[in-house]
Amino acid sequence: MPISLSLPRADGGLEAYSLLGMPTERPAAVPHFNRIAYAAAHVVSDPRRDTRPWEAPAVDWERTMAFRHHLWSLGFRIAEAMDTAQRGMGLDWAGAQELIRRSLAEAKTVPGAGLACGAGTDHLNPADARSLDDVVKAYEEQVGFVEKHGGRAIMMASRALARIAQSPDDYRKVYGRILGQAKDKVVLHWLGDMFDPQLRGYWGSESFEPALDAVLSIIAENRDKVEGIKISLLDNACEVALRDRLPEGVLCFTGDDFNYAELIEGDGRKYSHALLGIFDAVAPQASKALASLAAGDVATFRAVIEPTVPLSRKIFEAPTQYYKAGVVFLAWLNGHQDHFTMPAGMQSARGVVHYADVFRLADRANVLDRPELAAARMKSLMTVLGVA
Repeated sequence: MPISLSLPRADGGLEAYSLLGMPTERPAAVPHFNRIAYAAAHVVSDPRRDTRPWEAPAVDWERTMAFRHHLWSLGFRIAEAMDTAQRGMGLDWAGAQELIRRSLAEAKTVPGAGLACGAGTDHLNPADARSLDDVVKAYEEQVGFVEKHGGRAIMMASRALARIAQSPDDYRKVYGRILGQAKDKVVLHWLGDMFDPQLRGYWGSESFEPALDAVLSIIAENRDKVEGIKISLLDNACEVALRDRLPEGVLCFTGDDFNYAELIEGDGRKYSHALLGIFDAVAPQASKALASLAAGDVATFRAVIEPTVPLSRKIFEAPTQYYKAGVVFLAWLNGHQDHFTMPAGMQSARGVVHYADVFRLADRANVLDRPELAAARMKSLMTVLGVA
């Protein structure tokens, strides 16, 4: 018999919904891709110890590490301690340090496991930054910590730098200092203000073309220290413009959770690699799609990954910075954690209608791995939130 439940609509009413999706099969062995694919992973909170979730959220380290093994088993590299892990929105630098230490140690137990770690300036309150040197010191501390523990850094965008920089030259000075000191190649991180309003005007301009010129000049001046750049502007034309102008050997990582399918496939000339938060939520589907693409089966790639795009656009809808709630919601529905709570209570950032829409779209994209469990958990959430 079909699994059915009542779900709320935007007009305040209820509708009967019957699940129609089919769980995606798991690969028999770790698949190989012809694109580098990082999944930005979330952290699992521990409600049993979460006495001050806004100020000092507790993390369930066992479940958090288990989820990383889930991603590695599907062929992904992990982008650790990024905004998907609620950096600056529930996970402070002390928590990020513990997460980085544990994940780097865990990666050593998995043959071929890929891991890169976010290093930013979030322990520096932007209001306390008085000079570019303050920003440089903050970056030095975090990049140094990652490298000290044997990791590779993703140089996250800095709220403090966005606040005090007066021109593109200020960005060149800061990035030049840090990249010049880095032991290994670094991935840069261009995060749009839809993800973090405090990053408005990054690279020294609120207009795309001047910002593009600025970041390309930074890459050109430090080419031997830049593996690539992740761009998250939710505008595929902007990403293609960056991709077309990158120097040979510098990779473009799509962070476009609205248009990733076409950007990863490419335009026949160039393509993007991936560093995506949505891959946390749709890992089995993205793994199957990427493995198909590597095998030359573009039809299966499209058939599997394209249904996940409407789901991703719903999860990342404005206010985009609250997308983490949808990612963790799906982890709960799929049995990767036993509760739907998040650091800083972030699960409250979205409403019941949003979650109902995510549930429907996840079903249609075959993202619900255990439909009966997902339906039972959805019913319990509806009850808690007062939906009859």
